[in-house]
Amino acid sequence: MDNNTIIAKLQEIFRDVLDNDDIILDRNTSAADIDEWDSLANVQLIIEIESEFGIRFTSAEIPSWQNIGDITDCIAKKI
Repeated sequence: MDNNTIIAKLQEIFRDVLDNDDIILDRNTSAADIDEWDSLANVQLIIEIESEFGIRFTSAEIPSWQNIGDITDCIAKKI
């Protein structure tokens, strides 16, 4: 699965979890760019991402993410 496909799936997840159909993700998008993306939403997003891609993140991986590009790269390594 290529990065564009991963980002497209992430965008669907973000729109659903954050209930905002206007969200458009790219590799540089961070929590600072999306008002609804707070710490509680982050937990919900991680659960949905793991479910969608059939993967599990470690507790060491998650804090290292700075943007969608970091999440995409992490997903790509696991699938």
